[in-house]
Amino acid sequence: MKILVVGGGGREHAIIKKISESREKTELFAISGNGGIAKIAKCFKEIKATDIENIMKIVKQEKFDMVFVASDDPLSLGLVDELEKINVRAFGPVKKAAEIEWSKVFSKGLMKKYNIPTAEYQAFDSYKTAENYVTGGGKFPVWIKSDGLALGKGAIQATNSTEALEILKYIMVDKTFGDSGNSVVIEEELTGQEITVLAFCDGKTVKPMVSSQDHKRAFDGDKGDNTGGMGTFSPSRIYTKEVADECMKNIYIPTIEAMRKEGRPFKGILYFGLMLTPDGVKVIEYNARFGDPETQVVLPRLKTDFLDIINAVIDERLDEINIEWEDNAAVCVILASGGYPKKYTSGYEITGIEEVEKIDGFTVYHAGTSLDENGGFKTAGGRVLGVTAVDKDLTSAIKKVYSEIDKISFKDMFYRKDIGVK
Repeated sequence: MKILVVGGGGREHAIIKKISESREKTELFAISGNGGIAKIAKCFKEIKATDIENIMKIVKQEKFDMVFVASDDPLSLGLVDELEKINVRAFGPVKKAAEIEWSKVFSKGLMKKYNIPTAEYQAFDSYKTAENYVTGGGKFPVWIKSDGLALGKGAIQATNSTEALEILKYIMVDKTFGDSGNSVVIEEELTGQEITVLAFCDGKTVKPMVSSQDHKRAFDGDKGDNTGGMGTFSPSRIYTKEVADECMKNIYIPTIEAMRKEGRPFKGILYFGLMLTPDGVKVIEYNARFGDPETQVVLPRLKTDFLDIINAVIDERLDEINIEWEDNAAVCVILASGGYPKKYTSGYEITGIEEVEKIDGFTVYHAGTSLDENGGFKTAGGRVLGVTAVDKDLTSAIKKVYSEIDKISFKDMFYRKDIGVK
């Protein structure tokens, strides 16, 4: 099969690597890819994942058998809709279904309408009404979230009304996230531990994957700015069978049924960002695709042929397939450029990747890398690499990843040293 994956980060590297392990012979391509992806797939580096017009030109020219739309922006721009118009097998939700991620106002409204447990909230489409709300004597802390996509940085905590006004100005007036900040959601802060569960969905059936937990803050002890994710581990220690059953009954099935009733059947990967609160499990957010870096610990644990599942989702026969997982654990630690998630410099030589990948149970996923003229790797982003170690249990996997990670090096590299501890 001739398969194109749209995206160019660590998530896409993990997806492409897993597809390459299928028993079915594949020829792999990526838009726009990165240095690591370029080692196993042909990359159209000159095309951006948001360039729908040129993506469609390449699709028609190359006659791909399948296109896997892996990142959020092309899903929100309706790439799957365009692919379906010309009868190309596409993996991912159509634009109307992907709205569950690209509009916080829509997703919160959906949960409210169908009684899916989530934080109490108010939505605003003008700065003035939002300003009146936060200065009106309400409770703090709250989370202020831009309605649209914001590279995982559009949710900001406010502990008082002064901070809330600054955040509202940052999002709605300064337009830091562009049109994503035309509307905002202001919601109560939930207390508890976060869990991520990704699920395969074919519009009718939902099959959750193994659980994981992400670390969003830049530094140890959950200090510093929010990032796209500094590391993750699977499985979550707190995602028991009882919690999983509660989620299936109150969240997973109701969400799929709600989307179907709204005329937006969801086909692809649905990401459930969950909080285990004293009042039960509640939804923090939905994403309409694999998470990053959660994918880098979930897919290494998948036993069933990934391509079989992809085809079952596209053909709406997910109920016919038995999905199996390894009885093990995985930990991924992100190696980032100094200064991330704010200002950083790229273009530095990376050494030691091959040395780490020689060790059994290790995979180094490329997020922000490019190839130099000699075939080596250099930094090309804030999150540069994700080092994943797989072992029999979490304790072993954590020890394993940190025992070898310093073999990799680049100028100003930093990483959290407490991934998997919580």
